[in-house]
Amino acid sequence: MSRLSTTPFSILDLAPMRDDESGPAPALQRSLALAQHAERLGFSRYWVAEHHNMEGIASSATAVLLGYLAAGTTTLRLGSGGIMLPNHAPLVVAEQFGTLAALYPGRIELGLGRAPGADQQTARALRRDRLGSADDFPQDVEELQALLGPRQPGQQVIAMPGMDSNVPLWLLGSSLFSAQLAAQKGLPYAFAAHFAPRYLHQALRIYRDNFQPSAVLDKPYAMVGVPLIAAPTDEEAEFLATTAFQRVLALMRGQSLVLRPPVESMAGRWQPHEQQAVGDFLGLAVIGGPQKVRARLEILLEQTGADELIFTGDLYQHEHRLRSFEILAGLRD
Repeated sequence: MSRLSTTPFSILDLAPMRDDESGPAPALQRSLALAQHAERLGFSRYWVAEHHNMEGIASSATAVLLGYLAAGTTTLRLGSGGIMLPNHAPLVVAEQFGTLAALYPGRIELGLGRAPGADQQTARALRRDRLGSADDFPQDVEELQALLGPRQPGQQVIAMPGMDSNVPLWLLGSSLFSAQLAAQKGLPYAFAAHFAPRYLHQALRIYRDNFQPSAVLDKPYAMVGVPLIAAPTDEEAEFLATTAFQRVLALMRGQSLVLRPPVESMAGRWQPHEQQAVGDFLGLAVIGGPQKVRARLEILLEQTGADELIFTGDLYQHEHRLRSFEILAGLRD
């Protein structure tokens, strides 16, 4: 049996808005429809990501969105991919996810990121007079673990809800820092290769080589982010992928991130250096028909030894996005 047939598949969603929409409601409704689709297809987990001050991304109030998704599903594990901890006091995060865990027991998990996920001005607006720092990340993770665990003798500040919920924690990263911290703490680790594949192999090696067993894990567990555009044919997938190309290009230019329709050619839409940068950003992207997707994923699993894969998928038409994940799920048969 191939690794592809036994490796868990998951989805990472940013609730993308389209260029023909005037508000976020349709994007949020599509996220629920995709989560329900993922549940039917047997995906392992469904995460939503925190981003701020980015026109076209509707997942900024991550805990609120998770509550909406949990209410509309029944068995799917739901979590953050991630909560950007420098933006929040650990107590607030513990209370939010403790509430979710109380309402939907056994289904909520908490992925934590070290980057602010926003520009400095936005970070200032989020934290006001207490600016969070990536340097505080290890201390904030430790504080959050304590708030979600059992009450200790003499503990004066508790998270209610949250205390003794033991919401599962993941550490997320796009560089090497969180790989080292996840290893030290014996936590599962997710690498954001869907937008920063450069350090993937080095981060996985650091995580595995330095892993210390914990009450959570007795051996390393690594999940890798992968951009996916699957279609019935390679040609259609390449065409549909131009939506993702345009979005990454807009990100690099500081423009709106709303999804734009696919185009026949990107020629004339980007400069050579921009094409190279988009290619680097999406260096791990799996784009093609079923056979090509299968082959690419088998190689990826062989090269990384990933325990799980979590997929993004920026497609303009909702039905194409549903179909892309359906094709992926079918490869495990």
